[in-house]
Parts: sequence; structure tokens; C-alpha cells
Amino acid sequence: MKLLLHICCGPCATYPVPFLKEQGYQVYGYFYNPNIHPFTEYQKRREALEEYARKEEIKIIYDEEYNPVEYFRHVAYREAQRCFLCYQLRLFRTAQVARKGKFDGFTTTLLVSPFQKHELIREVGEAAADSYGVPFIYYDFRNGFKETVTRSKALGLYRQQYCGCLHSELERYQGRKR
Repeated sequence: MKLLLHICCGPCATYPVPFLKEQGYQVYGYFYNPNIHPFTEYQKRREALEEYARKEEIKIIYDEEYNPVEYFRHVAYREAQRCFLCYQLRLFRTAQVARKGKFDGFTTTLLVSPFQKHELIREVGEAAADSYGVPFIYYDFRNGFKETVTRSKALGLYRQQYCGCLHSELERYQGRKR
């Protein structure tokens, strides 16, 4: 089964990729993350994924357009719903690419983080699947989160300190000062 894996960053891929391969999937990555802010952070995450993909010999489809304006337009004045809207933006695009590429299904590395909203990711993934006719493959990868930390450190991959958007960056660093 040919599976498209939306990848938010290299470290988060270090558990789902081997797991999915063990399940018999032919895994292809997809890097589309217009939410990541600032551009230097986006570059670091992409470079970490490129490094991981080289080491693990994974084919990655990179969405070459970095357009945070698209993300900001999507969430503006709806910041309380920003996670839902961000999942929607990224997973619908992943489903679209999966359909175009004739993949048998798609999923996301977002499911490895205990800090993400899993039921919401699942809901959005299933809605994207319905819209594009490509199954959303749900796995709760959270039990591998600690492994992602260990593996990414062993590989020397850049590890980010916040989810990616401006809002999560502010929460992470302003929260520290309080």
C-alpha cells in the first residue's frame, strides 16, 4: 500500500516512518507547512527532514512554496480555532496530493505528539479523506514520542521548541516568563 505521510518536521518522522514500513506500507513523505514561523524556523525544519530522508532513503515531496500568508489568512480573526484550521489547511492539501499521486492513503506525523489534538486531527483527516476519496489512515503514534526524542538526538537532527505557528511560539516563550 502506497502511503503519503504528511511530515511536520524530521524529528517527528523518526517514529512513524519505521513503524509504517514495518506495517508493510510504501512510505512517501510530504512536507507542506505554511504555518511555520519565522522563515528561518521553516528552513531548519526542512533541512532536518532532508537530512533524515537521506539517511533513511525516504522519498519526500516538498511543497516548494513557503507561504505563511496563506496560513495567516486562514486563521485571521479565528485564532481560537487556529489548530483546527491549521490541520484543515495541511491535511486537505495532503489528501489532494495523495489523490493526484494515486496514493492508497495518507496520514500525518502530527499524530506522534502528545501536545497535538488527536481527535481533531482524526476528524479533519477523515473529512479530507471524504473530500478527496483517499483514505485517512489513523494511528495513535504518541507511544513513540519519547523514541522520536531519542532517535532525533542520536541522528543530530534539529529539534524545534514549539509547534510552528507564531501563536504557538508566543505561548512557548511568553509562557516561560510568567
